[in-house]
Amino acid sequence: MTRGLELYRSLPRYAAARVVSGRLPRLSSMAATSAAPLRLVDRGDPALPGPGWVTVRPRLAGICGSDLATVTGQSSFYFSPLVSMPFTPGHEIVGDLQEAVTLADGRRLAAGSRVVIDPVLGCAARGLELCPSCAAGRSSRCDSITVGHLSPGLQTGYCADTGGGWSRAMVAHHSQLHPVPDTLVDERAVLVEPLATAVHTAGRARIATGDRVLIVGAGAVGLLTLLAVRAYTKAEHVTLVAKHRRQVELARRFGADEVLAPDDAVGGVRRANRALRLTPQLGGDFLLGGVDVAIDCAGSASSLSTALRVTRAGGRVVLSGVPSGSVDLTPLWYRELELVGTYASSGGARRGDPDLDLDAGMAAGAADAEGGFDDGSDFGRALALAATAPLDGVVSAVYPLARWREALDHALSAGRLGAVKIVFDPAASA
Repeated sequence: MTRGLELYRSLPRYAAARVVSGRLPRLSSMAATSAAPLRLVDRGDPALPGPGWVTVRPRLAGICGSDLATVTGQSSFYFSPLVSMPFTPGHEIVGDLQEAVTLADGRRLAAGSRVVIDPVLGCAARGLELCPSCAAGRSSRCDSITVGHLSPGLQTGYCADTGGGWSRAMVAHHSQLHPVPDTLVDERAVLVEPLATAVHTAGRARIATGDRVLIVGAGAVGLLTLLAVRAYTKAEHVTLVAKHRRQVELARRFGADEVLAPDDAVGGVRRANRALRLTPQLGGDFLLGGVDVAIDCAGSASSLSTALRVTRAGGRVVLSGVPSGSVDLTPLWYRELELVGTYASSGGARRGDPDLDLDAGMAAGAADAEGGFDDGSDFGRALALAATAPLDGVVSAVYPLARWREALDHALSAGRLGAVKIVFDPAASA
């Protein structure tokens, strides 16, 4: 039998979790996860959906912001037709292959090989002829994620047929697999998928040489995005908005030129860019002038609003965090800003793709010299960055599945508690 966490359909529990989590921090985050439609179950290993599929036993599986939004009822109902229930969450995974498999490029991986997983369930995984996006290597834009021989699921961890990382066994298609070098420890390998997303974000931001960049949010998404921007772009000045002391420390370690508190974001950008600060009769202050590119890595109404209000006319605002809440889009219109979404990595895209027009930074060069696994794709660059970046301590705590409520509570309170990434060890006993 395989033990795993399972999110099941229950509108009363979903609504209860949504209400409770919406009142944090006044109510315990433990109360929100206890109300969630999530349970620990024992089932058989997921069946292999077809040729090219293998069983993977997760070694470590991360808890990310989208997982927490789903569990606590904060995710948008937009996603409802893009998932199939019940599903096992978890898409940040390093695990062991249980069978040998041949990858699309002809490499043969033996049973027992460690892999990380590109979670997007695109056309190749679904046994379909490649749509234009998948054919171009932009699997994050696949239009076929609800059809084929799999149940609907935008990613592994949201599909009833594949299982997810929060379990002792799951299945993956060979097109999703990336071998892990022997020199990369599990605590770094489990960060490869969110690092790949961060690399993709840096590409989507299209940061030009000499640009001034603001990153709003210093959780795992923001900090890893900072690493990717520093490693693979020629930004002149990068500012990070961070709320907690540990986040400030890591931001400086990861290369931020300046770290601002949320209540000083507008003022700090004004000072650094000699912009004009204006105060409307209602609503927050905004700037005439500001940064060239702002990246919202928090996904809250306040973080996106800040990004819109401190970006210069004609600049670019990148939405990386899972969005929530309503925002006044007047700055987008009046300052003729470009609003760009960035959802997940595109594991097959290569150098020359206009959305991946990144510079090979020192981190990638060093990793290439050591292991040669930066192939220019999001995942290749993420593997390179995972090998060289100062990531020690980013995985802040490891929990067995039996302590899932405690783990989710820790993840929901990570910033306040000085943590960054909380992960499960599915094979560990309680």
